[in-house]
Amino acid sequence: MTETQQTPEWPRPYWQPGAGEDALLQFYVFGKFERELVIPAQRYGSPGLPAGVELKRFQNLELRKWEGYPLNGSLGEILREDAPETFEQARIAPEVLVVRGQLADRASLDYLRDTLGVLAALLDIGGRAILDPQILGLFGAEAWRERYLVPGGAPPRNHVLILRSEEPGSDRSWVHTRGMRKFGRPDLSFRQIPAHELDRAGVLCEKLVEMQALGTRFVAGQALEVEGMPQALVAQPGGRLDDPEFNNRHVEFRWPF
Repeated sequence: MTETQQTPEWPRPYWQPGAGEDALLQFYVFGKFERELVIPAQRYGSPGLPAGVELKRFQNLELRKWEGYPLNGSLGEILREDAPETFEQARIAPEVLVVRGQLADRASLDYLRDTLGVLAALLDIGGRAILDPQILGLFGAEAWRERYLVPGGAPPRNHVLILRSEEPGSDRSWVHTRGMRKFGRPDLSFRQIPAHELDRAGVLCEKLVEMQALGTRFVAGQALEVEGMPQALVAQPGGRLDDPEFNNRHVEFRWPF
């Protein structure tokens, strides 16, 4: 996305209708804003928030009383550790604008483009930090601009979090994503990855993030041929939207032994 009056469409060339998935967008913008909120989204090629996405305004002190307040609890601890200065900016900000919506799956990502344009504009009129809870990310204004105000649109990889952890009782690794729900797609899970295959798994994960963002779906039992691997990976869709590891459903691939 660039600061222009016209922003190209964001098509999804692999999209097919009929799966009934929904995309979920959720952001918190911390800052101090004028009483009358005039959002110059056109500066970023956005006509405003798409239908189905709403903006609600809260006093930070009042929102802090909410049980799900994102700067509290385990998420708050993660954010404080990862970005202490930005966390403090968000904590002391007088106001919070919550941008949230659920949208039916569709053939373009214009809904995401337009929402990002509004978020960029909010940083111009008093926003100091943006929280994306789906990827456990809290960004100061400049960090957010660097990540998302990219000519032609930030790559799908920038919209997700890729995590690695050790498999219990094993010397192998688990790689998985968070954030694919923005695209109305399940997150990705790669199990039992040997150490010497981690680089390959990371590259593959980024490629599948992009493919799903552009509309691809994986069905149960679908074989995924990977260059240089003797066996195909097999897709196993599952999970639920409230799974705390993903905040989403997921598709699992087990690395061949």
